[in-house]
Amino acid sequence: MNLLFIGDVVGSLGREMVTQYLPKLKEKYRPHLTVINGENAASGKGITEKIYRQFLDAGAQVVTLGNHAWDNREIFEFINDAKYLIRPANFPEGTPGKGIAFVKINDLEVAIINLQGRTFMSPIDCPFKKADELIELARKRTPFIFIDFHAEVTSEKQAMGWYVDGRVSAVIGTHTHVQTADNRILPEGTGYLTDVGMTGPYDGILGVEKEAVLKRFLTSMPVRFDIPKSGRGQLSAVFLELDRKTGLTKKIERIFINDDHPFYS
Repeated sequence: MNLLFIGDVVGSLGREMVTQYLPKLKEKYRPHLTVINGENAASGKGITEKIYRQFLDAGAQVVTLGNHAWDNREIFEFINDAKYLIRPANFPEGTPGKGIAFVKINDLEVAIINLQGRTFMSPIDCPFKKADELIELARKRTPFIFIDFHAEVTSEKQAMGWYVDGRVSAVIGTHTHVQTADNRILPEGTGYLTDVGMTGPYDGILGVEKEAVLKRFLTSMPVRFDIPKSGRGQLSAVFLELDRKTGLTKKIERIFINDDHPFYS
């Protein structure tokens, strides 16, 4: 079982990178399942139904979200009907949408779980307790369980990896927009990466126009953060090869595409 996960898509440049490179990545890696984090896909502020469907048309089976899930209010109009769009499962009870999706791949089924951290983020429900609950639910149906853990600090992400080691296929971090180089397979077989990185502008700062960010740091004055609509792009992703019997990770490979790291098929 091969799984491809593309990290935080930011704005139109990020969407263009997905359109340009996803077919090439599929040809090279032959993923059975492709997941995209799209919480910044609509100009850096949430996602629209049109963009969600564009990702599915491009070849993704599931789209995950994060703390910017509600930034574009259009989401309230379609999230309950979007079968393969999931938001963090540990959002408070009564929140629209769901935090887990099951995808049938031939004779196998894969569970995709979206969780959000709490350190330096909104005070939501405990992601560790929610992980226990959803892993128990998922394992009744499949050993293939993938977690997108949308969190700010490295320690919380590492803690989640160790907490669920051996119980899920992989824990891949999102949110910080900078790809980390600590991909590994934990002792009990769970694939882990602190942050997969972002897909979007290559010459900005975390996907934002760099001039505004520099002004903020230099003057401490409030500024407007805009997402570049043109320029060079980057794509960040991770490829996982999972054991067909156990669901655990056999191989984990980081993918980073930009002008300094060209794609080779």
